[in-house]
Amino acid sequence: MSGENTIAVGVGGDVGTYALIRAFHEQYGIKGVVLSSVATRPMQDSAIVDNVVVPNLDDTETFLSSLEGIARQHAGKRPVLLTNADWFVREVIVHRERLEAAGFVTPYPSLEVLEQVSSKEGFAEVCDRLGVPTPRTVVADIPKLVADGGRAAVAGLELDLQFPLIGKPSNSADWHYVSFPGKAKIHHLNNRAELDEVLGHLVDAGYPSAFLVQEFIPGDETQMRSLTAYRDSSGTVTLLATGRVLLEEHTPGTLGIPAAILVEPYDDAMEAATRFLDATGYVGFANFDYKLDPRTGRHVYFEVNPRIGRNNFYVTAGGANVARVLVEDQVLGRPIQPLRATSEVLYTVVPFGLLLKYVLDPELKTRLKRLRSEGKVVNPLKYDRDTGMKRRLIVEAITQNYRRKYAQYYPEPTSTGY
Repeated sequence: MSGENTIAVGVGGDVGTYALIRAFHEQYGIKGVVLSSVATRPMQDSAIVDNVVVPNLDDTETFLSSLEGIARQHAGKRPVLLTNADWFVREVIVHRERLEAAGFVTPYPSLEVLEQVSSKEGFAEVCDRLGVPTPRTVVADIPKLVADGGRAAVAGLELDLQFPLIGKPSNSADWHYVSFPGKAKIHHLNNRAELDEVLGHLVDAGYPSAFLVQEFIPGDETQMRSLTAYRDSSGTVTLLATGRVLLEEHTPGTLGIPAAILVEPYDDAMEAATRFLDATGYVGFANFDYKLDPRTGRHVYFEVNPRIGRNNFYVTAGGANVARVLVEDQVLGRPIQPLRATSEVLYTVVPFGLLLKYVLDPELKTRLKRLRSEGKVVNPLKYDRDTGMKRRLIVEAITQNYRRKYAQYYPEPTSTGY
């Protein structure tokens, strides 16, 4: 069997899933299948994606039976299962035996490892053991607050941290199900009243997990970093890529997701991530979020996502095709020399001019203009082998729509990023 005999099967219709299908197409010339609960614009009129719309895809049996149907339709090819959504990652791991019986390659860690690393407290415990810096954190145990009196207990939560603070869920999969006014991927909290309001909504909703309140590391979004890694089934980290985040998304549902990344090598982060993955026995793709602390000059690590991440195309564009490390390991079963994505490239999903508005450092702006003049600016949706006229118009509309989003949610750049 060769890589050409595989088929990439993505779950979820976002730009990150398209980027994964694109990586497979670039490396092996194969089209992919993407399942989504509704038709999505990143997949619309694509020549390399067959977008299958499955209503109620987040119902477990619907999810599993739909994938089994895809495997049957492509009998004779080895389907590789890809997703960037935490809930789907968990479903794949929990039901791995059934999916593998249908023929799927499931490149994800064990359930035990997932439980350890996807919990922000578990992540911090491993980092502390390894001497990897993390932010000071207070854990708000929502079920305990509910048991202690609900909203009446919120005001009694002890908080030995100074505002402003960052609030975020400990468990992203549980966060998928909770709904309350003002819910965001990450909450920026300027005072105790704002914190108590969020905690009050969570106790009212009966949220079953912890909510983390963390110190805010100073600096704007250009101090944020991203690291993507792949640790193969033999225990070797065969892919590492790092980049400087230049701009994050600011709509409530996508807050904190990088919209632009400059590929840059950070050896200390690569070393820390390797030690973390080795210590936990991790297998598969992982994406670390971290930030340069200007007070100490050290990188501070926030979390690891047990998946490749929505912004994964910065890795492929930086010289390390993500499809190759996966197929060589899990389909062909052969070792490869570890890859590093080190080519200086700017990844962006927003218009270049809009990005420049939010980059405040003059030297960094000059550097980005140089990269554009050298043709080293990439948008994952703008693929020269997927360029029908209607497709080009759709992708340009998606790109330009970011102007409206930033005008509404983040109209002017700030020194903090919010």
